[in-house]
Amino acid sequence: MNIYLAEFVGTALLLLLGTGVVANVVLPKTKGNASGWIVIAAGWGMAVFVAVACIGQYSGAHINPAVTVCLALVDKISWSIVPGYILAQTLGGIFGSTLAYLAYQRHYAQSGDPAAKLATFSTGPAIRSMGWNTVTEVIGTLVLLIAVLYFAGADAKAPNGEPVMVGLGSVGAVPVGLLVFAIGLSLGGPTGYAINPARDLGPRIAHALLPIPGKGSSDWGYAWVPIVGPLIGAALAAGIYLLAGS
Repeated sequence: MNIYLAEFVGTALLLLLGTGVVANVVLPKTKGNASGWIVIAAGWGMAVFVAVACIGQYSGAHINPAVTVCLALVDKISWSIVPGYILAQTLGGIFGSTLAYLAYQRHYAQSGDPAAKLATFSTGPAIRSMGWNTVTEVIGTLVLLIAVLYFAGADAKAPNGEPVMVGLGSVGAVPVGLLVFAIGLSLGGPTGYAINPARDLGPRIAHALLPIPGKGSSDWGYAWVPIVGPLIGAALAAGIYLLAGS
């Protein structure tokens, strides 16, 4: 499978299952309505597991622009593939969250809460404070990427000198899913833990474009936080890794 197609498919799976679990918990008259934060965190962790297990062998299963940028910063992948990865991840986020919307369309129609509808697509802060919300996203992404860098601590070249794709797929899907589950439980409360620009931006675009009954604003004023925070976290993780001598 083409690496960019793999990233599209993996991110679509991530967002279909991830936004789907939020819809199941938040929207009215679902089987999982009001089942709580642990269900959401577990659902996201398992969504990562599924995505990594499916496409890790093809692209490294970054499924996150912050992961892609971080691995490029530490010279584990070529910068030449970064734009294509990020585009594929963002488009996958749009597609996956659209599928989740279609699965729950009748429940969106039953909801009279525009904020809840947006929450099924994109992240938002429990207490709105852009600076501190960004700090939370930086910390969550830093934890994610420090772990990923040491999980994926293999040489970037084969013995014959040929480049080797290094990414989340190199560690197996279970540890990464558990890592995301842990971040959600421990650090997800303030902002809903995007820790992934494509996880937030793709679904936010879908929310803006889809004919969702009674939807409100897509809250573009907040949209930069789950993009900038994870990218800063990626740069910090790369810096720590390089200073530590990898």
